[in-house]
Amino acid sequence: MSTASRVRCGPQAPKLPADPVVISCRGRPQFSLRKLPFYISLFKVIYITFNITACKRLLLKVFTEGAHLKRGDLTQAVRDSLKRLPVPYSAHYGVVPLPPPEESISIKDISAQLSTADSALQKIDTLAAEMHDPYLISRILPRREAVSSSSIEGTNSTLDELLSIEETDAQQPSDAAIQVRDYALALDDFVPRARAEKQSLFTIELVRDLHKTVMAGDSRYQDRPSDLRTTVVWIGGSGDIAYSNYNPAPPEDIATTLENTMSYMRLEGMQAQTQPLIVRMAIAHSHFGAVHPFRDGNGRVGRLLLPLMMAAEGRTPLYLSPYIEAYKDKYYASLRASQQRLDWQEPMGFLADAIVGTTDELLKTREALTALSKRWLDRTKFRQGSAAMNALKVLPDYPVLTVKRLSEILHVSFTAANGAVEQLLKAGILKERTGYARNKVFAVPSALSIINRPFGEAPIVPQN
Repeated sequence: MSTASRVRCGPQAPKLPADPVVISCRGRPQFSLRKLPFYISLFKVIYITFNITACKRLLLKVFTEGAHLKRGDLTQAVRDSLKRLPVPYSAHYGVVPLPPPEESISIKDISAQLSTADSALQKIDTLAAEMHDPYLISRILPRREAVSSSSIEGTNSTLDELLSIEETDAQQPSDAAIQVRDYALALDDFVPRARAEKQSLFTIELVRDLHKTVMAGDSRYQDRPSDLRTTVVWIGGSGDIAYSNYNPAPPEDIATTLENTMSYMRLEGMQAQTQPLIVRMAIAHSHFGAVHPFRDGNGRVGRLLLPLMMAAEGRTPLYLSPYIEAYKDKYYASLRASQQRLDWQEPMGFLADAIVGTTDELLKTREALTALSKRWLDRTKFRQGSAAMNALKVLPDYPVLTVKRLSEILHVSFTAANGAVEQLLKAGILKERTGYARNKVFAVPSALSIINRPFGEAPIVPQN
């Protein structure tokens, strides 16, 4: 396929040099100083002959020159899997992902990273067993995961907003907040299922159910949530496939390639014996992204599969999206390496670092919340066994709550819960945030500041 073009703008127009064969456009814009006189001359001819719009189009070409993904950038096996896309995109090709590898993958360059990540998983498993909690801060971490994973895709809400809409229906949540809430609810529902059903959970129906859950609140989504796409999609390019970063599989190949992903996750080949969990997570996640089975929402569903794989393996699920959001460029680079060059070490190394970074963040958060709880006890003396004392134990999991919610958690009457809230307000631990006479919502600002801090920043425990 040739994308060489000719700009017809009069007999004096210089000829454009033919471009190499390309299938898409990607990377950072590059400008060739060697061709600067040529482009200046061409700009003048186009401006005189046509108008400024044509010049703008040529500027786009100039500042994306060198960014095209050439066939030479693809490994031979990926080039052999290219398939012409259907009309009206038949000038372009999509990548039909090869089945995930079952054989042992070389880890010589990342063996130390994988070893450190495996130690981190063991540390979390030990901590979860000691706490009798397989999920660790089981409510808050999935919700921060939901906020970060959605933010990566441009759906922006906050942990504060998410926790607030879960406590009351009195306000009108934004579409973004509804989508983030649905993502969190998907984790609540499917992580326990993965622990119970193990690898048999991983089917195309599971993927469709996940997509239906996370996309149900997106009023702009053009297809019916859960339906596999029947249209061509591309990644990047600002709406123009000619400038895309990656062209996933044509619609007719989605069912087959997605089943390859699910079969791999069900351990139906040799990978259970040849590849450890972290390696399989990286390969499955990358392969799912290469298939791109839906018009939108693929990233969120793909990241949901990561804690499900951990839970299905009997490990404590970690929620990696805050790390991914913090290192988004490296994340996308690792996916491109595997999808274009079948270089699995890059996503494996990235995922290993994500596990280590997330574990470190989790332990720092728990340490800070423990210190905060001690400060609360120093601030005011609560009667042992009282509702107020018992409330202190659950506030890190419920830093935004109502009196009704507290009464349900503590299994006490509404009156007893209300009394506990009054004591916590006087102690300065809780703050009322609505100003309403009824349907009041209370927050724990000191806990929220620890839980919701930017990834990688040290938590700050208030002194007073």
